[in-house]
Amino acid sequence: MKIGILGGTGPAGSGLAARLAARGQKVYVGSRDPAKAEATVRELVERWGPRMAHIEPGSNADVAAVAEIVVLGTNARATAPTAAEHASRLAGKPLVSMANAMRRVGSSFVPVPIEEGSIAQAVQKAAPQALVAAALHHIPAAALMDLDKPTLVGDVVVVADDLEAMRATQAMVSVMPELRALDGGPLENAIGLEAFCAVLLTVNVRYGGKATLRLMPAG
Repeated sequence: MKIGILGGTGPAGSGLAARLAARGQKVYVGSRDPAKAEATVRELVERWGPRMAHIEPGSNADVAAVAEIVVLGTNARATAPTAAEHASRLAGKPLVSMANAMRRVGSSFVPVPIEEGSIAQAVQKAAPQALVAAALHHIPAAALMDLDKPTLVGDVVVVADDLEAMRATQAMVSVMPELRALDGGPLENAIGLEAFCAVLLTVNVRYGGKATLRLMPAG
């Protein structure tokens, strides 16, 4: 699987890139500035050595073109514009949105309303021919990056309107055996996924925790 991460130089993107590359996946780290992507990959290789044998840097444009599945690792504000900028290269490909729009108010986090309903829906509007899925909202970037802690645990709820997007995203998540990929229904449900991050972060801040999403089986 060739996995591209646009905006892969930030905490979330680089953490995901490291975790996937360590599992033997071919990962392309993209940035608007190729030099920044090169610096990020160099740092990952220096930190994790041979486990980063399958990771390469590139421009966002090149990464969007070569990857089989693309993850938007940008911050919330840049996610839809990045999808729009590379819409032609993303057409027909699974495209994963993992951003959450929120703001901090004192010791709490609250969701920031999006005109389209969710960032994932804004991404679908920006790149209408892409096969958009939303996932990975509740996994901390620091936990993804810490490869010496294989006990990373969490459920990753995937939502998508397109079956190929759903299956491809679940397959990518399943590369990381610490995580469980669950079908959460249509893309419209991204509204709930994104908003719940504000609740989870608020609990973690107030209680000094590092909780992730874990859905227990019925019965």
